[in-house]
Amino acid sequence: MWVFSTANICSLFAATSITLRRCLSVGVTMAKSKFEYVRDFEADDTCLPHCWVVVRLDGRNFHRFAEKHNFVKPNDSRALQLMTKCAQTVMEELEDIVIAYGHSDEYSFVFRRKSNWFKRRASKFMTLVASQFASSYVFYWRDYFEDQPLLYPPGFDGRVVLYPSNQTLKDYLSWRQADCHINNLYNTVFWALIQQAGLTPVQAQQRLKGTLTADKNEILFSQFHINYNDEPHMYRKGTVLVWQKVDEVRAQEVRLPAEMEGEKMIVTRTRNRLVPLHCDLIGDAFWKEHPEILAEEN
Repeated sequence: MWVFSTANICSLFAATSITLRRCLSVGVTMAKSKFEYVRDFEADDTCLPHCWVVVRLDGRNFHRFAEKHNFVKPNDSRALQLMTKCAQTVMEELEDIVIAYGHSDEYSFVFRRKSNWFKRRASKFMTLVASQFASSYVFYWRDYFEDQPLLYPPGFDGRVVLYPSNQTLKDYLSWRQADCHINNLYNTVFWALIQQAGLTPVQAQQRLKGTLTADKNEILFSQFHINYNDEPHMYRKGTVLVWQKVDEVRAQEVRLPAEMEGEKMIVTRTRNRLVPLHCDLIGDAFWKEHPEILAEEN
């Protein structure tokens, strides 16, 4: 049986207190090491508040990548669908993205204006979007290019740009869609001259040098009987990814008492899903149909 005197108890508490102080002292030393000063060299890259944060990715040296992997010219639907799949993966992982737009080998991701994701650090926005996109491109490659092995890993570079108002954001997306139209029209005529007229790439470039939009349309129609307006919207308009409420209908078995047989009934549930659209972003129609994108409550 243990017998404690007042002196023994005081001595025990004193010893415990010394040990505790030593542990705390060691812990503070480990958390605040002499090397921690190096954190002062980190640049402050916090994005300004109340601005739209846009991360744009571009394929690195994708002309060579497309050639090595036998992309169909002027447009390869498999490659475009793979890009959109990767963009969907990014948006599902980073839920603060309200809209994305892509064409060719680029994609732009718009984070909601009030997002405080990772304390609005630009490096976090860019690196996480780029790494998620690039890894998804490799992961889903075989789903779209069944007969074409991936010869080497693709690369994507990114940038972060801030837009202070709804109008500047709309103008940015309009700029990217206008760029899609200009590049696709040129490539459509360029490859028609090579594949159907038998010109070399240098000759095709010389043929198109100095031509305007009307000239390119005339070449397509008069020489190749191609009406550019009949080309698929995915090629001419690019792809817009937005969140939409979609009704999902499925048959669900209903549990009934043991003496009765189970029955199935149709159940409809509304879910938020990513929907790819091939539509015009330059006019006002899209923004009137999707006012929630620019709404402040986002």
